[in-house]
Amino acid sequence: MKSNVLPDLSRARLLVVGDVMLDRYWFGEVSRISPEAPVPVVKFGRSEEVPGGAANVARNATALGAQVTLLSVIGDDEAGARLRELVEAEGVVASLHKDPSIPTTVKLRVIGRQQQLLRIDFETLPSHEVLADKLAEFESLLAGCDVLVLSDYGKGGLVHIAKMIELGRAAGKVILVDPKGDDYSRYHGATVVTPNRAEMREVVGRWKNEQDLAERAQALRRELGAQALLLTRSEDGMSLYQESGALHEAAKAREVFDVSGAGDTVIAALAAMLASGAALPQAMHVANCAAGIVVGKLGTAVVHREELQAALAQE
Repeated sequence: MKSNVLPDLSRARLLVVGDVMLDRYWFGEVSRISPEAPVPVVKFGRSEEVPGGAANVARNATALGAQVTLLSVIGDDEAGARLRELVEAEGVVASLHKDPSIPTTVKLRVIGRQQQLLRIDFETLPSHEVLADKLAEFESLLAGCDVLVLSDYGKGGLVHIAKMIELGRAAGKVILVDPKGDDYSRYHGATVVTPNRAEMREVVGRWKNEQDLAERAQALRRELGAQALLLTRSEDGMSLYQESGALHEAAKAREVFDVSGAGDTVIAALAAMLASGAALPQAMHVANCAAGIVVGKLGTAVVHREELQAALAQE
């Protein structure tokens, strides 16, 4: 395949499992500082709601044309019902288990003058019973996918991730993990792990130069038994570490507006490309191009197939 032609992704079948959330945005005008405290007063104007976390990975992959099933846990509440409605409206097959004991995770962002002024998080870890039920369904859904994406946001939805990777490997699936925290041992056996710079530093420590980074990245990759480690590096692009060596891609962004959700776009594009039969370097190239588009949009956004094809054709 040519690197500037996007393959047909409509046959790519993905199973996305992980922590889902509802991203709420309140937009308003800021014209004065509060007399009660040194904070801006936001005069509310409008609101927006979009799927976040693993749900954002799912909608990004669907926007590129892939067939996507999303497996996760929500609360039995208004936010959970809204999240289900939003992902299904975008063509995602949503298997969202209700846990009445928790609220659906919501991230509320207050935006004024095109800047995020405040974020309020509503979240509680799901109960063990609901997660155990999810594992049983996971096994039945696994057979119908080409690539398994495990999107870990540290919200408790992936307590059984080691077992999921084990089942995925036994079924011969490509397994991508978007990691969280400082202990990656639970991701052992994944095909590709996709940390960003901050997440990488948390695990391997600070590196002195490129060679030092490469050595630490390769050591981590071998330790995890992974085929590759894809490091996303914001304005420095991406680096792919495989047994054969390292491959670097420069950042494609023309203007960076908002990096929130960019990692979701990267893993979604990577998964869709791998499920369509692309090699890792080509999949990384397309994912890097997709990231360059999405950071030019405000909020938790998606990249559509047409936008990505146009950007690749311009190269």
